[in-house]
Amino acid sequence: MYYVNQQQIDERLSFIPWICDVLEKLASGWSETDPIQHCAQERALHLAIETVTDVGSLLIDGFMMRDASSYEDIVDILAGEGVFTQEVAGVLTELVKLRKPMVQEYIGFPREKLQPVTPKLPAVLKRFAEAVPVFIRKEMV
Repeated sequence: MYYVNQQQIDERLSFIPWICDVLEKLASGWSETDPIQHCAQERALHLAIETVTDVGSLLIDGFMMRDASSYEDIVDILAGEGVFTQEVAGVLTELVKLRKPMVQEYIGFPREKLQPVTPKLPAVLKRFAEAVPVFIRKEMV
């Protein structure tokens, strides 16, 4: 029997629409000279990374999938298990690869640029948020 912490997953998935709203607003009105937007983009991307990887880790633990060795591996495992498509996995991999530069190499992070993943991410996060409950229902049968 699997123990999937549905409450924690649901809490994180319910946060995705807010992240999507922020990313959509940033993408539609980007300014390379507005430091507030630069910080907002970084924080929104960081929250998206943490949300995706938290949900991924909860799924991996709950369904006893193989252990992940990195953030990218979390995405690979979930895609391999059929949680979401390879198309979604590609964008999520692009997202999680930003974590190290944003968190560890933050001084040199190109924050004045709209990150290429930012305009793509809202649609992909919505697909992720829809796919996870479908996967859980299918696996819990």
